[in-house]
Amino acid sequence: MSKSKYHLLFVVGTAWLFDAMDVAILSFIMPLLKTEWQLSPVQLGTVGAATSVGMIIGALICGYLADRIGRKKVLIYTLALFSCGNLALTLAPNVTIFILIRFITGIGLGGELPVAATLVADSYHGTQRSRMLVMADSFWAIGWILASVLAFGAMPVIGWRWTVLITALTVLYALPLRKHLPDTPVKPMTKLSYKVLWQPEYRQQTLLLSALWFIVMLTYYGMFLWLPSILVLRGFPIVHSFNYTLLMSLAQLPGYYLAAYLMGKLRQKTVLLIYLCGTIVSVLAFSMATSNSAILISGAWLSFFDLGAWGTLIALTPGQFPQAIRGTGMGTAQSIGRVGATIGPYLVGLLIQLKFSISTVLGLFVVLLVFGALLLAVGVVDTMALPKEATDHDVKSETTH
Repeated sequence: MSKSKYHLLFVVGTAWLFDAMDVAILSFIMPLLKTEWQLSPVQLGTVGAATSVGMIIGALICGYLADRIGRKKVLIYTLALFSCGNLALTLAPNVTIFILIRFITGIGLGGELPVAATLVADSYHGTQRSRMLVMADSFWAIGWILASVLAFGAMPVIGWRWTVLITALTVLYALPLRKHLPDTPVKPMTKLSYKVLWQPEYRQQTLLLSALWFIVMLTYYGMFLWLPSILVLRGFPIVHSFNYTLLMSLAQLPGYYLAAYLMGKLRQKTVLLIYLCGTIVSVLAFSMATSNSAILISGAWLSFFDLGAWGTLIALTPGQFPQAIRGTGMGTAQSIGRVGATIGPYLVGLLIQLKFSISTVLGLFVVLLVFGALLLAVGVVDTMALPKEATDHDVKSETTH
C-alpha cells in the first residue's frame, strides 16, 4: 500500500479518534458538572442527550451534503464546527449554555463519521476497502485511551474546562491535514433526495442497515455508559478506576485488528455474525460476573467483540449503496442508529428505576442482539461476494430523476 493511502487512513481516522475523545471526556466530566452546578438527574440526562440529538441531525444532514458538495468539504466543516463548539464549551457559564453548545457540537460530531466512512469507501475497493474501514474505526479505541489519560491524569489537577480546551486544540491540529485530503469526484443525481433510499432497489438495505445500526448503538451506549455506575452500586468500584477504563479500551484494539484480518479471509456478513455472537456470549458472561476478576475478563471480551462488530458494520454499510448516494445512505443509517444511542442509556435508567435486575436489563440487550444477528443473516446481501461492478454501479437513471 502506498504512503498516500496510509496518510489518508491516518487523517480520516482522526474523525473516529476525536469523536471517541469527546464522548469519553463528556462521560468523565458529567459527575463534576453535577457537583459544580447542582444538577438534578433530569438536567444531567439532558446534558448527555443534547449531544446525541445533535449527532442524529448531523449524520442525516452531512451525509446528504457529502453527496451534493463533496466529502472533503463536509469533513472539514464538521471538524471546524466541532472544534469551535469545544472551545466555546470552556466558557459555558451555566448548564443551559452548556447544553446548547453540546447540541451544536453534536451536529459536527454526528456528521463526521458517516462522511469519513464514505470517503474511505470511495478511496479503496474490495477487501482493501473493508480492512481500511475497520482500521479507521479502530482509532475510536485510541481516542478513548487518550481521553482516559486526560481524565485521570490531567483533569484532577487542571479541571474540566482546561481539559476540554486541550481536546479542542488537539482537534484544530487536524484542520490543515484535512485540507490535503483527496476528494473523490461524485456525480450526484440531478434532484438528489432522501426519497431515493426508499426506492424498491434500495429500500431493503436502508431498512435493514438502519435497524442494525439502531441495535448496535443502543446496546453499546446502554452498556458502556450506564452499567458501570450500576455495578458500583453492587459493590464493584473497580469499574470507575483508570485500570478498568484502560483495559476496556485496550481490549478493543485486537478486536478491530482481528476483524480487519478476517475481512480478507471471510465474507463481511460472516465476520459480523461472528462478532455479534461473541458480543452476545460476552454480555451473558458479564451479567453473571460476581467478582472483580470476572468483571474485568468478561468486560474485556465484551469490548473486544462489541467494538469489533461496530467496525465490521462500518465496513459493511457503504458498499450497500452506489457512490452517488453513498453519503446519504450511510448518514441515514447512522442517524437512525443515533436514535438508539440516545434511547439506550435512558432505557437502562428506566428499567433500573422500575426495579428490574441488571441481569434482566442485559438479557434484553441479548434479545436485541440476537434479533440483529437474524436480520443480518437473513436479509442483508453481502456485496463483497458480488462482482465489482455490482457494488460500485451508478444510480439507475441518475440524470433523469
